[in-house]
Amino acid sequence: MTPPPVIFEDDVLIAFNKPGGIPVAPGGSREPCGSLMSSVHRERGPQICNVHRLDRDASGVLLCARTKGALDSLSGQFQAKTVESIVHALVVGSPAQDTFDVQLPLAEDKGRPGFMLVVKRGGRPAATSFRVLERFRGFAWLECRPATNRPHQVRVHLMASGLPVLNDDSYGSETRLLLSALKRGYKGRDAEQPLIRRLAIHASSLTVTHPVTRARLTIGAPLPDEIEIALKYLRRFGAIRKGGGSVVIGVS
Repeated sequence: MTPPPVIFEDDVLIAFNKPGGIPVAPGGSREPCGSLMSSVHRERGPQICNVHRLDRDASGVLLCARTKGALDSLSGQFQAKTVESIVHALVVGSPAQDTFDVQLPLAEDKGRPGFMLVVKRGGRPAATSFRVLERFRGFAWLECRPATNRPHQVRVHLMASGLPVLNDDSYGSETRLLLSALKRGYKGRDAEQPLIRRLAIHASSLTVTHPVTRARLTIGAPLPDEIEIALKYLRRFGAIRKGGGSVVIGVS
């Protein structure tokens, strides 16, 4: 495995545009082809450390520290919740409101190690804000802003809201995006493949305080081609307009 594209680099930081389907760190039998950090260490040296993680099947900004001082600074920012993260997701369904917040604690699913679930007691607090950017027939394109950094947080919060991420088989999404479902008179159904086969979620940007300059720094990663193409067809054949209001989803 070769290291992914570098999208930012200076003396103390380096950020990669992680592809979907590749784990950040080594971890068990699901990762026979290695991990992103293993390839980075081979090419760039073992001193580079990732300061956060992305889901295996997600893509987008992965920020790493090149020095211990930078690692300590960034780790502290994540703990203090001063890091701003924007994630984009194509979901199955359409929210009733244009904006909504989900505040549901999460814990590891004991029946499925490595996966998460919403719990009423004993979980870790998790909060995500969502905004509808575009609505399509049967789908919606969302901006997601996680205030906490739990594994699979955005995906589980969307599942709990009845809006699973497209192609997220792990959290309840069996729907596939087919051009024949959008375009009238479509021919070629027998050989048709989904417009997008990967998990339709992407970590688009990360904003941190630079460990040395102390200035706010935003690092962005462009959408993968497969998601861009899917959105192009949705905008052409499936766009609708609807919305209004806001809501908070939580546990009492």
